[in-house]
Amino acid sequence: MAIQGPFRVSFGDVFPHGAFVKGGVEPVRDFDRSSRDNFVQARDKETGELVWQVEVIDADPAAKGSAKVKLIAPVQPVLPEAPAGFPFVPVEFDGLTVTPYVNSQNNRLAYSLKAAGIRAAGTGAGKGRPAAAGKDAA
Repeated sequence: MAIQGPFRVSFGDVFPHGAFVKGGVEPVRDFDRSSRDNFVQARDKETGELVWQVEVIDADPAAKGSAKVKLIAPVQPVLPEAPAGFPFVPVEFDGLTVTPYVNSQNNRLAYSLKAAGIRAAGTGAGKGRPAAAGKDAA
C-alpha cells in the first residue's frame, strides 16, 4: 500500500471553524522510559525532536469536547497572546498530520493530531512565522 504513516492535512480540513488553545504547552511523557519518580519527555519517532502538546477546543458548534495536538519542536513552543477579553488563544497549526487508529478501550476509530508549528490565527502560512520557542524550555 502506498499510504504509510500519518496523513498530511491542512488546518482548515481539520478545524474549518477555527481552533482555540485551552491552557498552555505541556511536555508529553515517554511512558516507556519514565518511572514514577523520573519524568522523561517523549521524542518524535521520525525526527527525534521533543514532543509537546496543547489542548484544543474546536470552534465547530457540533464538536464534542476537546482534542490534544502534539507539537514537535526542539524547545517548548510559546503560544501567541490571547486577544483582550478572550479566555482562550485562537491558533492555527502548520505541518498538521492526522493518524487514524482504533481505540482499544471502546473499539472505535480515533485520530492522533501532530503539528510542526503553531501560530496566531489569521496570520496565514507564509504571512506570519510559527510561534517562537521559549528561551527557558528544556
